[in-house]
Amino acid sequence: MASPSASFQRIRAPAQRAIASSLSSSTRSYATIPTTNTPTPTRRPTYFKDTTVGTFDQFLPGASAAAPLSPTEAYTLRTAEVGPASNRRTITRLPEWLKTPIPAGNDNYKKIKADLRGLNLHTVCEEARCPNISECWGGDNKNAATATIMLMGDTCTRGCRFCSVKTNRNPKPLDPHEPEHTAEALARWGLGYVVLTSVDRDDIADGGARHFAETIRKIKAKKPTLLVEALTGDFRGDLDGVKLIAESGLDVFAHNVETVEGLTPYVRDRRATFRQSLKVLEHAKKVRGQEGIITKTSIMLGLGEQEQEVNDALKELRNVGVDVVTFGQYMRPTKRHLKVEKYVTPEEFEMWRVRALDMGFLYVASGPLVRSSYKAGEAFIENVLRKRAGERAVGGGTDSKLEGAVVVEEALKADTA
Repeated sequence: MASPSASFQRIRAPAQRAIASSLSSSTRSYATIPTTNTPTPTRRPTYFKDTTVGTFDQFLPGASAAAPLSPTEAYTLRTAEVGPASNRRTITRLPEWLKTPIPAGNDNYKKIKADLRGLNLHTVCEEARCPNISECWGGDNKNAATATIMLMGDTCTRGCRFCSVKTNRNPKPLDPHEPEHTAEALARWGLGYVVLTSVDRDDIADGGARHFAETIRKIKAKKPTLLVEALTGDFRGDLDGVKLIAESGLDVFAHNVETVEGLTPYVRDRRATFRQSLKVLEHAKKVRGQEGIITKTSIMLGLGEQEQEVNDALKELRNVGVDVVTFGQYMRPTKRHLKVEKYVTPEEFEMWRVRALDMGFLYVASGPLVRSSYKAGEAFIENVLRKRAGERAVGGGTDSKLEGAVVVEEALKADTA
């Protein structure tokens, strides 16, 4: 039986709630009376200065082009102050030699993009935000265009500190139709030279090597004359995957060391090492022989590397038989990535080109906007491969690498003159 006090509390509770409600509703609130002299809010100050902006007439078609800058003016780095007055900071503006047209795209650019989306294909040109996309995709005709197809999806299992490709420990499964779709797209374009690359797939037992090799075989089946360059990962050092791709029928095996050995742990994912990359390039050459395949790599400059470190890296690459090397300026994709330590001038890039050729490389592409899949480099390698194929067909002798490079380079210069 409940106690009398508990029963009394239950009876009194509704009355207490009613009294509290009536008191709260009877409380009056007063509106704030606005003052008549309220100041109008001041407009947020702008820091835009139009002192360097050209007139409207300068942007019209037919306007006279501005006089070109002298080398001294062009190579001088300019700074600008940004931010509010209380928190001003100085930034280095992008040098003139690194500025490229916005890839708005002509009809050719739009057709290639439509083909890629229709077949659910990805390109490293888009995913890695390549500055040359408007040049490579927007050629005079579709056959002259170049697009680097990125296999195995658009998400990588590694997180290199220079790369803007998406990262995930468990990407989507491989598309079993991708090899056929890729071969179909390339046959439709009618290209003479194509570059295939891929994200790293450490979630797959073989790193995607079989998928990569199957794509190459299907391309060669549809168009045997198409020259194929494969820009691969390191497959976690599994040389069986390297062998599988090297024997799939490709013409150029590429794998990028990206930077000098001393900076590799800071620039690349910790699962990638400079020595591991050297073993990958060396094994590809061993599988196919010295003249059976061209091996290629790429180095970014502007990450803080020293001259002696770059020299040492080139010597290591020549020791494992690498034929082609490219140099390009590292450009920071987002604020989450490594900062640019230095903007390397075109003169320095030319110095590295000459120095690498003196070491015996077959071809060197070196410039601020050069990337591992570079149009001019592909044209040169294509000519070398056609030349080698012709020599084998007629049973002629083989020239030295340096002599062959000179002959084809002179031919290219004559064509572009």
